[in-house]
Amino acid sequence: MSDTEENTTQGGLFDLVFRGRRVLTTAGIVPREVGVRDGVVIALEPLGNNLQGREVIELADDETLIPGLVDSHVHINEPGRTDWEGFASATRAAAAGGVTTVIDMPLNSIPATTNVDALELKRSVALDQAFVDVGFWGGAIPGNKADLRPLHDAGVFGFKCFLLHSGVDEFPPLDADEMEADMAELKSFDSIMIVHAEDSRAIDRAPTAEGDHYDKFLASRPRGAENLAIAEVIERARWTGSRAHILHLSSSDALPMIASARRDGVRLTVETCPHYLTLMAEEIPNGGTAYKCCPPIREASNRELLWQGLQDGTIDCIVSDHSPSTLDLKDLENGDFAVAWGGVSSLQLGLSLIWSEARQRGIALEQVIQWMSTAPAELVGLHKKGKLAPGYDADFAVFAADDAYVVDVSKLKHKNPITPYDGRALSGVVRRTFLRGQEIDGVEPTGKLLRRGEITVEQDAHV
Repeated sequence: MSDTEENTTQGGLFDLVFRGRRVLTTAGIVPREVGVRDGVVIALEPLGNNLQGREVIELADDETLIPGLVDSHVHINEPGRTDWEGFASATRAAAAGGVTTVIDMPLNSIPATTNVDALELKRSVALDQAFVDVGFWGGAIPGNKADLRPLHDAGVFGFKCFLLHSGVDEFPPLDADEMEADMAELKSFDSIMIVHAEDSRAIDRAPTAEGDHYDKFLASRPRGAENLAIAEVIERARWTGSRAHILHLSSSDALPMIASARRDGVRLTVETCPHYLTLMAEEIPNGGTAYKCCPPIREASNRELLWQGLQDGTIDCIVSDHSPSTLDLKDLENGDFAVAWGGVSSLQLGLSLIWSEARQRGIALEQVIQWMSTAPAELVGLHKKGKLAPGYDADFAVFAADDAYVVDVSKLKHKNPITPYDGRALSGVVRRTFLRGQEIDGVEPTGKLLRRGEITVEQDAHV
């Protein structure tokens, strides 16, 4: 049965129809009509077929309908550190940036998501505040091996660990042997270990970051620390057969060994972030603690090699690592990189940031969406997200690729007004965002809580 025949047999009237000359489908950007029923894409027809809907949206010629982005690396911090960020503010920011699904990290909330009780507490807090769909990672820390399977059964998408101090005492790091033991446990139910890969021994021996000079901070988190830790992750994944994922890759040195491991059949995936692809150490001002993150933003030459790693397929996806804090924790008054919280706030800006860089490099919008929507959805196993295709959730953004704007931090939706991108000119504006065929208005939260292997764990309180 064709899409059109199915449309006819179901009465021919859709809840929502989009018509436009630029619709980003699995066949590329083409003229299409998109029919949505019950929150799902039902029909995808050539423009001119005149699909009928209760609501019809005609896209302007400068607008592209794209799949909503999937950001699998977001620190929302609620409960416990809700003054840093919260579900309402974070998901409003996500929606404003065309992101329709986020996966929340197991720290910096209190309690950390390291057992089922903590997961259920976080879900209860998120339930009536989510403007986009929200899923959850679990945490792997010393002593909670027995909690991993129950968390998996409760629906987390995988497990995060650190190989050095996480920055918060309630989420201690694993050593390599503990990580291997947990990987072997995860292998038994085919979950995934996602790793903050920096080697604590190498950083302990590095120079201190004290003071306001960025070059001192950069030297305190050397590439070698990242390279050593990634090598450890690769070998432990090789030995156990477990799936592993490298978080926020910043060291381009690691790309050859990542590629080699994958050729050997190691089950390894890799992400990087907009700040590593759009910023460079040479331009970071002294005292510019808004730029501080771990691992750090490195040199321009390193940035170019990360772009090459994306284009050759060594790096799978681009996600935000939105890691906000209050302004005082950024030590703005003194600009001391040793004292300031490490994290970049960019959840709302990711698509514009990457598109602004990509178009200058001759990279198509289709490829950007592959990196920022399709690949993260595949990473976490969300089989109805990440593509604009029949059977997928009707999660869309209306994107004006040629529009430009200047970032004004006071107008961003995340909670604390700080970002290293304040004042930066960017290309590409998200004009509207839709979740399961319903426009996100920032007033009525219609997001659902996702669980691994299913569409939703429960609907929000307004449905």
